[in-house]
Amino acid sequence: MIRVMFVCHGNICRSPMAEFIMRKLVNEAGLSDEIFVASSATSTEEIWHGQGNPVYPPAKAELKKHGISADGKCAVQLQASDGDKYDYFIGMDTMNIRNMKRILGNSKEDKIYKMLTFAGRSDDVSDPWYSGDFRRAYSDIEEGCKGLLEFLKERNF
Repeated sequence: MIRVMFVCHGNICRSPMAEFIMRKLVNEAGLSDEIFVASSATSTEEIWHGQGNPVYPPAKAELKKHGISADGKCAVQLQASDGDKYDYFIGMDTMNIRNMKRILGNSKEDKIYKMLTFAGRSDDVSDPWYSGDFRRAYSDIEEGCKGLLEFLKERNF
């Protein structure tokens, strides 16, 4: 099984959106027994006393517009031990990549990718926490997830 971890700063907007968009794409491709998808945060800002906050309501609403539910998802922090549990770590922006390397260690660098590289782009996924533009974030993430799925299919199936 291929294990993919999407990562952003707080795990309440972009990375859970990526997790659930990718799950939908994986299911539609008939690969849910072959690809496992999760998400996490580089920070603990959305985690209080061991309990993570749920997906931010506007992110959840944007997913719902596309027939995707994020019910039950709460923020969790990326752990150094995840480095051996996952095959791919997909960060939403350059800062996420830097923080993922700090958490996972440089020995896991070959597993770390920036999301939009799978869409042939070098920019960051638009951060709706600051822009308020959840539609654009969804579009960026969906484009990256589609490219990632093709990448995984070419490499593994």
